[in-house]
Amino acid sequence: MARHPFHTADHEAFRDQVRRFVAREIEPFASQWDEAEEFPRDLYRKAAAIGLIGLGFPEEYGGTPADRFMWIIATQELARHGAGGINASLMSHAIGTPPIVNAGSEALKARLLPGIFAGETISALAITEPGGGSDVANLRTTARRDGDHYVVNGEKTFITSGMRADLYTVAVRTGGEGPGGVSLLVVERECPGFTRTPLKKMGWWASDTATLHFDDVHVPVGNLLGEEGAGFKIIMRNFNHERITMAAGCIALARVCLDEATAYARQRVTFGKPLTQHQVIRHKLVDMHQKVETSQAWLDLLTWRLEQGENPVAEICLLKNQATQTLAHCASEAVQIFGGAGYMRGAKVERIYREVKVNAIGGGTEEIMKDLASRQMGL
Repeated sequence: MARHPFHTADHEAFRDQVRRFVAREIEPFASQWDEAEEFPRDLYRKAAAIGLIGLGFPEEYGGTPADRFMWIIATQELARHGAGGINASLMSHAIGTPPIVNAGSEALKARLLPGIFAGETISALAITEPGGGSDVANLRTTARRDGDHYVVNGEKTFITSGMRADLYTVAVRTGGEGPGGVSLLVVERECPGFTRTPLKKMGWWASDTATLHFDDVHVPVGNLLGEEGAGFKIIMRNFNHERITMAAGCIALARVCLDEATAYARQRVTFGKPLTQHQVIRHKLVDMHQKVETSQAWLDLLTWRLEQGENPVAEICLLKNQATQTLAHCASEAVQIFGGAGYMRGAKVERIYREVKVNAIGGGTEEIMKDLASRQMGL
């Protein structure tokens, strides 16, 4: 196989390390954990031990130096076990922690970050509200300044790692209407008045998802990230990384569907011959391969452009849609090729099929991605 044009020997060595980790620590248990709707907390520590949790974060706080290609490799190797819920919670710090790194005080960073990167502390992001969805600028959870604390009231919902997290990066309204009134606070799990309610989902069963309730929760002023009113800009800064990472995961899951369907079609015999000897099945596999490879090429190109300091917002939005649509196609076709076996619990393709929609909604819906891209394109 030709060497990847953007990967070094270090990239490939890291890929091998993550692949071995997934095969040893996750793959044998993925179906069991999905059914149990949880996975052991010790997995965070094991992931931290090989540098996964601290990947791309500052070394002085326990992070692991890495470029964006390392992050893409990690995301795509983690997808190989086919249980998206495990990855969503195991890596929830990837969206919860960047605002702390980018805007937290030195004292706050020194206190919180080492525990996160060691896998001892679980971090989550809390933006979405029951009545707001993706409308971040008009969120309603309030934080009123009272001496050396903020008093927080309101609710957040669909929060990944919502039950088990120790730290929550929470978007609140400290000022007037619109994006200028939005701030970010780090809320710690044990704050009085802070409670959580678990949610049941179509997919991502192994990921604990919750509604968060804030009832006069007192949060120290030192837990403010950046300045009051700067929260919206900090949140927007997070989105490029979240969306390109989600795209990478979708493409990798689509490839899992392709690989699983190909292996099944080669050994499943119908009408006296393997499925791969039926033209209609071969064409399905070829179409899947085409979509996966074109999506991967676009992902690699945009990752390279980000590494060059560019900010291709429109293209990242469109890539996310391309990736979620590729996953939807490949998951559906894989289940179709498996037939009845693909409808049975325990098959990777069945699990992935249940998890298609969350990717087309989370991180910005397909509709919002199109609208944002069109504005960036001046349409």
